[in-house]
Amino acid sequence: MINRVLIANRGEIAVRIIQTLREMGIASISLMTEEEAGLPHTFYADEVISLGVGSLRETYLNQDKIIEIARQTKADAIHPGYGLLSENAEFAHKVESAGLIFVGPTSVSIQAMGDKIESKKRCQRLGIPLIPGLQAEGLSDEKLVLEAKKIVPPVLIKASAGGGGKGMRIVADSDNFNERFSEALGEARREAKASFGDDRVFVEKYIQNPRHIEIQVFGDQHGNHVHLFERECSIQRRYQKIIEESPSPIMTEALRSKMTDAALKICRDINYVGAGTVEFIVSKEGDFFFLEMNTRLQVEHPVTEWVTGLDLVAWQILVAQGLPLPRKQSEIIHRGHAIEVRLCAEDPDNAFLPCIGTILKVMHRNLGPGQRLDTGYQEGNAVSVNFDSLLGKLSVYAPTRAYAIARMRQALKEVCFLGVKNNRDYLGRILRHPAFSEGKTFTSFVQTFAQDLLPEVLSLEEEALMLALPVVASKLNILGEKNGNGGDRILDVFEVIRGNPIGNL
Repeated sequence: MINRVLIANRGEIAVRIIQTLREMGIASISLMTEEEAGLPHTFYADEVISLGVGSLRETYLNQDKIIEIARQTKADAIHPGYGLLSENAEFAHKVESAGLIFVGPTSVSIQAMGDKIESKKRCQRLGIPLIPGLQAEGLSDEKLVLEAKKIVPPVLIKASAGGGGKGMRIVADSDNFNERFSEALGEARREAKASFGDDRVFVEKYIQNPRHIEIQVFGDQHGNHVHLFERECSIQRRYQKIIEESPSPIMTEALRSKMTDAALKICRDINYVGAGTVEFIVSKEGDFFFLEMNTRLQVEHPVTEWVTGLDLVAWQILVAQGLPLPRKQSEIIHRGHAIEVRLCAEDPDNAFLPCIGTILKVMHRNLGPGQRLDTGYQEGNAVSVNFDSLLGKLSVYAPTRAYAIARMRQALKEVCFLGVKNNRDYLGRILRHPAFSEGKTFTSFVQTFAQDLLPEVLSLEEEALMLALPVVASKLNILGEKNGNGGDRILDVFEVIRGNPIGNL
């Protein structure tokens, strides 16, 4: 039995895990650094332990320190969330060796799918479609260039370890292909080494304008495996997902059957336990190819929770205790349509540079049924460059895709992180684009329609007002009013000045 869980993570996902643990009657132990004092995950848990000060390597990536804290606090299990140590096979093994429960797959499964070269070899043996490519391992640079040409450019150089777009380079066909490829190869290897400590790369054909579709899977310790349908994650920027939805606009029953069968075949082959996601790309011709498997809970898991009505974190805890999956495949039903957007502290008008500052007001007025905001921030919290730029995840549910888009567009108007620049308006412009409305999404969507996604030009009066808002709020002290509507008043003034009557946005 699991009675106490140490959450080896922070921010939004830590809060999300704590919520489910509370509902299950399980005590939660949260971690924090000294600069995170006042963030929701530091006081929402039943117990919080300080990691002190220092870099990520000294705090949230310090495996031995986290395991020792788990022992000292008498935790039964460690939940890694996503990112950080969630897909670190060494950490999972250390947790297992310490006699603790790792809320996730075994270290063996993580290792099997964490190496992209080895995972592709496994999929090849299983007969799962792969993008044409080759391993760089054992080949000289000169030989690699020649072999890459045979794939027929453009080609993609990709790091074997890690993800997040690091260690990736696209090389198009050109008269100086050899030179460009060699340069990109060196850059990819250096970035992979710096990011993951592993400079191995592989080369594959670059599929132009594909869709990115992933299958949510679950397994238990009794050999049972199910899928929870698909999520489409084609709207990306620099290989990072920013909008996710389910079902995919192009999904047919025949295609879904083939893709879920392939995903479950992988799960059975590695005896997978817990939550995982098998990712594919789908070409314009409708062919799908294995991309990778993420052996953890995904950032975008609320999308699946909306359309299935299931709590994926609760499933993780139950499976980690050795219990069978709560439902059989025939009992998992997909209903309606869900969309999630990632609100990030970045400036879309300035090359998406990360932004820092103090959050003066978190607005989410009038969020109603079918709308959900997951965030790890509240008013007065500082946004630091030392952590991920994610401010929150806004997700919606509706009976149809068109209704879900309309609901998300309205929800974005109701949500605001006042005091820190963010991508809210940029996301709204994507949702209003005709191609998105028509379901014509692909991984290079934001690059293709970059000009269409430029911001509206504000008048000089509007710009002055926006710049003045934080100062006015501070001087008048209305953001701190006990009735909690000070921020509403300021934003209402701004919207009225812009000609948007309140209640009709």
